[in-house]
Amino acid sequence: MPDWLITGCSQILTLRGPVPRRGRALSQLEIIRDGAILVHQDRIAAVGAKRRIERLPKARHAEKLELGGRVVLPGFVDSHTHLIFPFSRAAEYEQRISGSTYEEIARSGGGIRSTVKHLRSASARVLKARALKNLREFAAHGTTTIEAKSGYGLDWKSELKILEILYDLHQEHPLDIHATFLGAHVVPQEFRRRPEAYVDLLTRRWIPAVATAGLAEFCDVFCDRGAFTVDQSRRILMAGRAGGLVPRIHAEQLAHTGAVRLAIELQAASADHLEKITRGDIQALGLSNVVCTLLPGCCFHLGLKDYAPGRQLIEAGAILGIATDFNPGTSPTLSMTMILSLACTQMRMTPAEAITAATINPAYSLRVHDRVGSLEVGKYADLAAFDVADYREIPYYFGVNLCSLTMKRGAILHMKNL
Repeated sequence: MPDWLITGCSQILTLRGPVPRRGRALSQLEIIRDGAILVHQDRIAAVGAKRRIERLPKARHAEKLELGGRVVLPGFVDSHTHLIFPFSRAAEYEQRISGSTYEEIARSGGGIRSTVKHLRSASARVLKARALKNLREFAAHGTTTIEAKSGYGLDWKSELKILEILYDLHQEHPLDIHATFLGAHVVPQEFRRRPEAYVDLLTRRWIPAVATAGLAEFCDVFCDRGAFTVDQSRRILMAGRAGGLVPRIHAEQLAHTGAVRLAIELQAASADHLEKITRGDIQALGLSNVVCTLLPGCCFHLGLKDYAPGRQLIEAGAILGIATDFNPGTSPTLSMTMILSLACTQMRMTPAEAITAATINPAYSLRVHDRVGSLEVGKYADLAAFDVADYREIPYYFGVNLCSLTMKRGAILHMKNL
């Protein structure tokens, strides 16, 4: 792997500084204008003004990469995805357009349970091939680190199949993939009349087995109407924590259940969705270290009007992240730049706040902020360059991919028009 001297950067958004970012600090991108980056092996060796970096001894022997005035920022950290699934649910998309609600579709056998049915019969080879195609698209849009959940198997054989695919992909593909066990996505069909038995199965057998095998870093639960109660979620997440799996939680998406307070109680790494939170929840989150991971792509795709209250959370001092929630039913997008656009227009976040929420704060929620999420000496050379002159143009041009270069640990994964 060559060393790189990256020049021609109109703006380098370093995001160096304190972690995590709250309040006004969300807007502090620490921009270097007309800068350069020196990459040695897989790490950033230097970043700063072009004239200074070019004079460094290692720069003389590095391969030069001229970006022609583009904007460079840390590779996106997508901290909520459902990477492994067998097929799209485009038919349900049409049903929703015709007036059916998400919950009506689920009650008729669609939704998550539809994906579960098909994933159980899909081969690992087919699932892995689809995931590899999607990983290439993540990289082409500037994403270099993702979190990926199980949860579309909901029996031991199928959940294990998903986690083993994620493990193999993390070993084989350049993108970093952080696995989350989401056996508590919904209660599977065969346990619908006895959900407590399924919770017992999760807490006594599956979660300890996943933790012992080292197949996941996090344990997640969908704590919401039609899924798991607060008490059930507490048992599941505590079982995960007992095995060393850090809690994450789908919270307050469809109804207000108290899931946010559970996330705070258990010191969860992240509480995700949050469309139905109260003023009291917002204040409590502002005093916590729980990352509020907002997923505006889901509201957009479902045609919902009530997005999570991003502006209020920022003003309360909460730690904000944003993610794609890439999945076949409610947010089939891999584009973090589209999520940036939605964060700005629908949740009233500034472009700077949205970029911070897509880089260093989600890195904090994944416990990898010491390695990724900002462009600083010693961190991995994970970066993306965009064909714009000013970083505010990245969310401004919605629905288009202006990513010209994606680099992961010093290796170029995607390059166009350079």
